Amino acid sequence: MAEQTNDKQNTVPLPRNVKLLGVASLLNDVASEMIFPLMPQFLITVLGGNRFHLGIIEGVAESISSLLKLWAGAWSDRAGQRKCFVVFGYAMAAVARPLIGVVTAPWHLFATRTADRIGKGLRTAPRDALIADSTDEAVRGRAFGFHRAMDHLGAAIGPILATLFLLAWPGQLRTLFLLTLIPGLAVVVLLIFGLREKFVEKPPEERLRLTLKPFDRNFRIYLLTLVIFTLGNSSDAFLLVRAGELGVPTAFLPLLWCAFHLVKSGGSLLAGRAVDKFGPRPLILMGWLIYACIYIAFALIDAAWQVWVAFLVYGMFYALTEPAEKTLVAKLVGAERKGLAFGWFNFAIGIAALPSSLIFGWLYEQHGPLVAFGWGAGLSALAAILLLFVSTKPVDSLDEE
Repeated sequence: MAEQTNDKQNTVPLPRNVKLLGVASLLNDVASEMIFPLMPQFLITVLGGNRFHLGIIEGVAESISSLLKLWAGAWSDRAGQRKCFVVFGYAMAAVARPLIGVVTAPWHLFATRTADRIGKGLRTAPRDALIADSTDEAVRGRAFGFHRAMDHLGAAIGPILATLFLLAWPGQLRTLFLLTLIPGLAVVVLLIFGLREKFVEKPPEERLRLTLKPFDRNFRIYLLTLVIFTLGNSSDAFLLVRAGELGVPTAFLPLLWCAFHLVKSGGSLLAGRAVDKFGPRPLILMGWLIYACIYIAFALIDAAWQVWVAFLVYGMFYALTEPAEKTLVAKLVGAERKGLAFGWFNFAIGIAALPSSLIFGWLYEQHGPLVAFGWGAGLSALAAILLLFVSTKPVDSLDEE
């Protein structure tokens, strides 16, 4: 039986929808990462804002995005289709991002950034559900691994293009931001004419409820493990701060960020296949163990070259966990509620991410790196222990409680 499963993993090609969504994520992240590393400097030096403004902009935008992921996932189940959510979400981001090139005040940036994150909130859960709907269970890990690999590859390409542009045309930030309209529109055209909707069976007509009631104890425990882990998983911006403290020159930080995403991209392709072969839970546990070790390492290392090693190993944490976590969502829920399930998955991570960086930043400021990074490592270990109590037996249908 195992041999038949392995043969199927090797012979079943990735569906057209998965490939198209992967290319869409690559192009979208090229556009997004051309802006994101430069946005704080643009806010402070050009728009006259400050770090407090940046915190408000990112905090509110990500909060709205997290709430919309839950709503959009549930609504896509009720509508019986995903494509319209995916296309509209990418289109909204494609239009909002270039508008940063014409803003003149911090509140303008707040509006455009929020619109960009609204687009992300609308598309994310329906897109993940569409990948699961379109993919045979035997290659689902490979499908999510491919998608994350393309996403991270785009995140590596974007900063390189931005750097090359600014070397050729120094100071032309607004022009660079406006040019992100090109890959953004390419995504929308690609999905409108290329994406094929695979209709899912609509549940009985009922009032839309954003509830965990349709899901069993296993899925709820899994969400709890994700919340606990994410509370210790602060923004990677703190790792860049740590890199600067340890002597990595500012000019090399984009290269470090690029190398980091390249590891995430290549590793996701390999890890996706491993998920199909060994199951998602071992990969998640291995990734969380790497996370705990690397967070302790970031607190203890004292040389710039060690930062490069730590960042590259840290990239493997993402590669191991991202495809596995989404595959486990699809495994734990039935076909009728995948959109709602991915909505809860993204919502749980998004909501926990808000206080995690505040806690980490306070610990870092008041007690130093060892306490801050130790906090993250400890919660990772706690989440891993709790994950052992989650049964990974597939669910064929949902039992209403």
